[in-house]
Amino acid sequence: MNPVMVVAAAGGGSGLMGCIAFVMLIVVVIGVIIQCAIGVLLWPLVLICHIFGCGGGGGGGGDDGGGAQVDQAQIASAYQSDGTGELAVGSVPDDLLDTINSAGAECSQIGPIVIAAQIQAESGWNRSLVGTNGAEGISQLPPDKFKEFGKDTDDNGKTSALDAEDSIMAQGKYMCSLYGDVKDLIANNVVKGSPLDLTLTAYDLGLDAVKEAGGVPDTSRSQSYISSIRSQFALYGGAIKPPEGSAYPSMSASPYPTAAGTPTPRGTPSATATAE
Repeated sequence: MNPVMVVAAAGGGSGLMGCIAFVMLIVVVIGVIIQCAIGVLLWPLVLICHIFGCGGGGGGGGDDGGGAQVDQAQIASAYQSDGTGELAVGSVPDDLLDTINSAGAECSQIGPIVIAAQIQAESGWNRSLVGTNGAEGISQLPPDKFKEFGKDTDDNGKTSALDAEDSIMAQGKYMCSLYGDVKDLIANNVVKGSPLDLTLTAYDLGLDAVKEAGGVPDTSRSQSYISSIRSQFALYGGAIKPPEGSAYPSMSASPYPTAAGTPTPRGTPSATATAE
């Protein structure tokens, strides 16, 4: 006789069904947790998927299944843009909006969308992040570069990379300085490529690495760093809206090494210490 029938005959059927129902409930809960994790923590990958048409979808708009309104054509356009447009309303913390706009106005080539997207990649908006290479704060500038470009932006009597306003303004000034250097290198046929991509790479690896490679180094690190920032242009520029009830799709740093530092992932306990 079938074992299940034996159990049922013995009066154990209700217990078996209860056990099955409990297991099914656990599976559903785990599925929901995984879906939420994908929708929130892996948001940059979702954006890239939309950009390059994963799943055979067309270029139309609609809902991505996680509550976010998407338009693939706009997302692709944002990804390929120079990021010099205006920030989407509510896409950055209110107390940092003016500072990010000011940093994005240091030069016409580096806009606030680039600044915000780069902060996302560098620190995940963690204002007290300290990297193993000594980079501090929300923008993770190398210490020597913060010393060169940092000012007491928030007028609190000290200049510190752990002050978000000081860090962001130094980021804007440094990015504009790098952009000028990159343009000179392009004009002199020393490097080739997109000026913005080259500038982002120089921020991450240093200008010497760009010179030595004659452009963006052909490494997964460099390509991933650029993609991690460009994939956020659609969000911070308003081409895509975050899931309902979520102000930010992800507040986690991207897993790329800090500028001119050791190849240790950013934003992880092994790579950072929280300073107070």
